[in-house]
Amino acid sequence: MTEISNIKTDNSEGTVLTAPDREVDVRETFGIDIDMKVPAFSAPDERTPDIDETYVFDPDTTLAILAGFAFNRRVIVQGYHGTGKSTHIEQVAARLNWPCVRINLDAHISRIDLVGRDAIVLRDGLQVTEFREGLLPWALQHPVALVFDEYDAGRPDVMFVIQRVLETEGKLTLLDQNRVIRPNPYFRLFATANTVGLGDTSGLYHGTQAINQAQMDRWNIIVGLNYLPGAVESEIVHKKVPGMDEKTIADMVRVADLTRQGFMGGDISTVMSPRTVITWAQNAEIFKDVGFAFRLSFLNKCDESERMLVAEYYQRVFNKDLPESVAHKA
Repeated sequence: MTEISNIKTDNSEGTVLTAPDREVDVRETFGIDIDMKVPAFSAPDERTPDIDETYVFDPDTTLAILAGFAFNRRVIVQGYHGTGKSTHIEQVAARLNWPCVRINLDAHISRIDLVGRDAIVLRDGLQVTEFREGLLPWALQHPVALVFDEYDAGRPDVMFVIQRVLETEGKLTLLDQNRVIRPNPYFRLFATANTVGLGDTSGLYHGTQAINQAQMDRWNIIVGLNYLPGAVESEIVHKKVPGMDEKTIADMVRVADLTRQGFMGGDISTVMSPRTVITWAQNAEIFKDVGFAFRLSFLNKCDESERMLVAEYYQRVFNKDLPESVAHKA
């Protein structure tokens, strides 16, 4: 790591770094063979994600996210759910000690939630109306990475608010306050999405919508993140559950891959993410039965009409039927 000068601190809340004071070598920290250094903070704060030492980085996605941090690029990570899009951004931020805040753009997030609203507060025993900033104005003014999850599910009124700040020097105008907010030099903006802004052409993601192409043009980098190769995923699961034998873990990942193929083919509506495989392995250690743990970890989440097909995936890999309970051994 290399020192960077001009550190600013806020002593009203203790010493708080308001600008990166170090540089991280990408080759050394992320294992990617490239001559690239990224600004970083020397210490985390309460909004910095925790580091997962077992996390495996996808090189292309990692480089795209790092470019977002280093060069203030607006980055969208697109892919099927369960591929770890948001986690990928968080784990890069964790190694940079960069504060990170996530907002899920579901149907309940409105323009008022994002921008702010008038609130009645008590001052000197009197009720007065005061404007309370939303998360977007707050984030713009601080050195944080703001991540919009489910970006392609955002409401139109919310999306137009976001469009204002997508430019690198994008300012946010608070009309109610007659105020213009200029972004902090170390504010960064990311998003995750299941589609690429063209709407749900697969029928798999109800609730997503087409995104204004003028807005999509303002995103500098769009990177696709797919499921990990089987060997890599098995390695991750084994690190999380070291007591389980590698052959069983490899078979569990094979079952997960079958659910993903079925999901992408439209045969089932629920898919096993790497996180679900880890949960399955952990539950298998608890119950001492891989099949029963599969039922509790994944099968019971599936639509009843699809459970027979999902059970067939298990039977195809493990060459045995699923037990009804731990007392029933196939």
